Amino acid sequence: MSRIQSSIEQHYTREGLFETIVHRLKEKGIEQITRKDIAGIDEFHVRGAAVSKELAAEIGFTEHTRVLDVGCGLGGPCRMLAEEFNCKVTGIDLTEEFIRSAKLLSEAVGLGSLVNFIQADALQLPFADESFDIVWTQHVQMNIENKQQYYAEIDRVLVKGGRFIYYDIFRTNQELLQYPLPWAEDASMSFLMTTNELDTILTKKGFTGIQATNQTEQAVVFFTELFANMGKQGPAKVGLDLVMGATTGEKFGNLLKNIREKKLELQSGIYSKG
Repeated sequence: MSRIQSSIEQHYTREGLFETIVHRLKEKGIEQITRKDIAGIDEFHVRGAAVSKELAAEIGFTEHTRVLDVGCGLGGPCRMLAEEFNCKVTGIDLTEEFIRSAKLLSEAVGLGSLVNFIQADALQLPFADESFDIVWTQHVQMNIENKQQYYAEIDRVLVKGGRFIYYDIFRTNQELLQYPLPWAEDASMSFLMTTNELDTILTKKGFTGIQATNQTEQAVVFFTELFANMGKQGPAKVGLDLVMGATTGEKFGNLLKNIREKKLELQSGIYSKG
């Protein structure tokens, strides 16, 4: 693991994360955990489960669909796909504590047999060529410096005619950003690209764009409502502060500020492998 990768893993690591989640739930009187109980933490991206369901609705998942989630975090989208479509989903993430907690959470909600989690480097995916029908990734490329290798690996493990689904944060210009942000304490671990750069890389690899949706305004609405609710009710008992720590509010505030200053934008989309 490179120095940068080690720094990124350390940025996300919170020791005993699963145990902390269970403890917080027990304080609320919850003993038998459901996906709904952990909805506030298990999808570590803007708009959470809502956007994952929107993306899933665009693709015809079946019980035979082989899905890879690159940068799966705590495994929320994997569990959603497994439960709603009965498909088998594999999630990989660089952060060991995310993978450990993802496995334990999946067992706790009764989905352990449908999901598989592996600690792995997205630049060296531990799978044979053409192993998956769909590769899915949300808010990951911001931490990956070698974009060419990242998308080459996605291309390699995807079957011909397979779909690549993404939902990411992109830069719009070269202006300096306000840090810290959810994915980086400073610029040393942030490697944002533009949507045009993404399209160029994928097109050169033989992918065809099927759709692209600007998610920026919906992100602004999401954060505006989030801050309003936090002001009224305080932080959620089981929320993303367990992942992002004491500076969660500052990180979200800086993300919203950078978006409003049009330095960042959010986009989701689907490409087909030629």
